[in-house]
Amino acid sequence: MSEIIRVGCIRHVYPDKTEVLICGLEFVVKEHERVVILGPNGSGKTTLLNHLMGLLKPVEGKVSVFGVEPSRHFEEIRENFGVVFQDIDAQLIAPTVWDDITFSPRNYGYKPQEIERLANEIMNRIGIADLKKKITHYLSGGEKKKVALAGAMISRPKLLILDEPFEGLDPKSKSDIIDLLNEFNKDFGTTVVLTTHDVNVVPQIADHVYVIVHGNIVLSGSPSEVFHQVDFIRSINLEPPFTSELIANLRARGVMIEYTVDFEKLVDDIVKLIKRSA
Repeated sequence: MSEIIRVGCIRHVYPDKTEVLICGLEFVVKEHERVVILGPNGSGKTTLLNHLMGLLKPVEGKVSVFGVEPSRHFEEIRENFGVVFQDIDAQLIAPTVWDDITFSPRNYGYKPQEIERLANEIMNRIGIADLKKKITHYLSGGEKKKVALAGAMISRPKLLILDEPFEGLDPKSKSDIIDLLNEFNKDFGTTVVLTTHDVNVVPQIADHVYVIVHGNIVLSGSPSEVFHQVDFIRSINLEPPFTSELIANLRARGVMIEYTVDFEKLVDDIVKLIKRSA
């Protein structure tokens, strides 16, 4: 798989002179990957995303997305991007769902027939066709996320970036968004990069995980590689996933069960152990 994102050690200074340094391990994303940036609140996750989207320009260091520096050449790559911001209410600015979803292709100069086709296709896939004429302001939190996702994915971008997409969602809405992101990745080959501090969703949505703490990228690997380090995950003010907690407790008691973040596999492994000892 070809590399589409690379971030070295970058430094950014905000207008109020607040300085943010994002350093440590290199941040690299390959085509078709699902990548999660995991870390506690205030760790630098959103700052990193804003550099990827060209909203911020580093004072030092290099950011490369699709081979260019996004803060200088965003117009060249903008149609490769789909974005869902953390503040959904600020993102949904059009009067109706239809207006909001079709905002990008209308501004990119797509023909009306093509806009109609793309909008109907993405709304049907996401399951929000019945919301077409609704006013976005009155939608539920889960509905707003789906509308924002439809707007981001209407033209099938190569890269989808999401900042805390599961924030404030009930379990059903969260599960729906996870399923949709995985579908886009599988069916369209969409590369997905998202931030979260919800460790329990990570195994369901990630091929690769980066853990960032106070601007330092301190861990990188598959969900299994990252989450078996239970004590470290706790030390950075995150709760390890249930599967990791259970495996760590079993191993501490002499039950040498294999590390996994797959809940079904963990259940199967425990059942096998029980049957062997019966």
